[in-house]
Amino acid sequence: MLSQLVYVSDRKRNNSSEDEIDNILEACKKNNPDLGITGALLYSDKKFLQLVEGENGVVMGLYDKIKKDARHANCIMLSYVPIKEKTFPSWHMGSKKFDSNQIDYKTNISPEDKATFSKLLSGAEVDGNKTNQIIQKFFK
Repeated sequence: MLSQLVYVSDRKRNNSSEDEIDNILEACKKNNPDLGITGALLYSDKKFLQLVEGENGVVMGLYDKIKKDARHANCIMLSYVPIKEKTFPSWHMGSKKFDSNQIDYKTNISPEDKATFSKLLSGAEVDGNKTNQIIQKFFK
C-alpha cells in the first residue's frame, strides 16, 4: 500500500552550508529509486519540511532513519496517510530552499495558506490533504 508522510524538524546546525543539502539530495538520488521513494524537501537555515511517499513499510523505515539522523532535531510527523497515487511520482527528491521571512511560492497563496504553512513549521497538526496542497504550491 502506498503512503505519504510529512514531517518537520529543526536543523541541528543553524546556517549550515548548502553542502549538507547537496549530500542529502545525493543520497536520495542514490537510494530512493531502488526503494521506490519519491517526494519533496523544503528547507531553510533552521527547518526541514519533507514529504515522502512510497510503500508503507519503506516510508516508515525511512522516517525512523531520519529521526536518528544527526542533522535533525525535534522531528514531528505532521501527517501520514494512505494514497492511491504519488504527488511527485518522478521526483526521487525535489528540493527548494525557503526564507522564513520571505517565502516564494510558485502559485498565488492566500493569507490562510500562509498561516497554515506557519503552523506546519511549528509542528502543529494540519489536515493531510491541506499539508500536501501547501507543499505543492512551492513546486507546481
